[in-house]
Amino acid sequence: MKHSKKEKSPMASLRLAFVLLISLVSPTSSCTQQEKICLLRFLAGLSQDGGLAASWRDGEDCCEWEGVTCGTDRAVAGVSLASKSLEGNISESLGSLDGLKLLDLSHNSLSGCLPRGLVSSPSIVVLDVSFNRLSGALHELPSSTPPRPLQVLNISSNSFTGMFPSTIWESMENLIALNGSNNSFTGQIPTHFCNGSPSFAVLDLSYNKLRGSIPRGLGDCSVLRVLNAGYNNLSGTLPDELFRATSLEHLSFRNNELHGVLDGAHIINLGNLVTLNLGRNNFSGKLPDSIGQLKRMEELYFDRNNMSGDLPSALSNCTNLITVDFKSNKFSGELNKVDFSNFPNLTTLDLLYNNFTGTIPESIYSCSKLIALRLSANNLHGQLSPKIGDLKHLAFLSLAFNSFVNITNALHILQNCRQLTILLIGDNFMAELMPEDDIIDGFQNLQVLGRSASTDC
Repeated sequence: MKHSKKEKSPMASLRLAFVLLISLVSPTSSCTQQEKICLLRFLAGLSQDGGLAASWRDGEDCCEWEGVTCGTDRAVAGVSLASKSLEGNISESLGSLDGLKLLDLSHNSLSGCLPRGLVSSPSIVVLDVSFNRLSGALHELPSSTPPRPLQVLNISSNSFTGMFPSTIWESMENLIALNGSNNSFTGQIPTHFCNGSPSFAVLDLSYNKLRGSIPRGLGDCSVLRVLNAGYNNLSGTLPDELFRATSLEHLSFRNNELHGVLDGAHIINLGNLVTLNLGRNNFSGKLPDSIGQLKRMEELYFDRNNMSGDLPSALSNCTNLITVDFKSNKFSGELNKVDFSNFPNLTTLDLLYNNFTGTIPESIYSCSKLIALRLSANNLHGQLSPKIGDLKHLAFLSLAFNSFVNITNALHILQNCRQLTILLIGDNFMAELMPEDDIIDGFQNLQVLGRSASTDC
């Protein structure tokens, strides 16, 4: 079953730029006969054409055909047929369109292989066949293949298999972005990207079957901004060389078999990070103090690892945080070491299944945009503060499996959280009686109230 995921914004932005560039070019009065033949061969290979036949077979000028854009040189410059309900195979003939710069066949039901001639095209700059039913391995290119102009390759959300042929990347000197996510690629992460493509900025190979260690060569990608290899079978540690990729903004190795300790001396090199996702691995040790130097950080995921120790007070310096997910670790100590009032944009804080002690820090109640707060399965105690009512957007609150007291007071206070829809408080308030139903009725939008110890936290 394929995973539906949003396309990374850098990939989308690059493709949009080329679409706008081509759309600003005035169509010519006529295309060449050879181009018409290439396009009609593509049409003939479709078992479902989404209504293209009416436009393509009746019109003499293919520059006026649906989805086709021509340039002033009388060449077909763009074929944009995304979300047209197309079925069938992609014809190799499209690779014979000498002036074709943009080919977008995404979000259809096309099947078969990806023709070699499209990847090795001497003209295509943006190739997007994502969200189809394409399969098989990517073709090797002859070693004599000259450098290709391809800058953006999106083959995500298909059923491609096999390893990435090294000959493809050796000829892609202009490659900026590759999205091969949500397929069944095997083998190791290719190491050739940055050696041959100095402008390489986006690599997404998540949701595949890749194995082995993280290539040290990725550290040579001086302008790499997005690196996502989550949901694979990668093993080993984060290589020291990776931290030389100082332009990284989004780094994710979620759901692999990685281990080791996060090196504080290295992490400070990634000062441009906005997203760091190392959840669902086997990392251990403490969260380094130097994490506080990642001041652009918005999303921080270390959930389901074996990390331990106190949260460093330096985390308070990450003032742009929106999501913090540290659940299912062995973190301990008191939460008041972190000044949560420094996180005005925080919407999600998940600390489930750790060993935190003490009371809920008052500074958490300053996070006015907080939507989800999960502190369950720790060693917290005390009463809820009336200030929790300041969390006007709070929709999910889980405090289960702690040692909080005064349930009547807690429920009175929580009624001020008008958006609260899920409240889990099981295995707290020992030997206390549940208050009258009229207090429960005071919650305007509450849909789930978990009061028993068996309630999922």
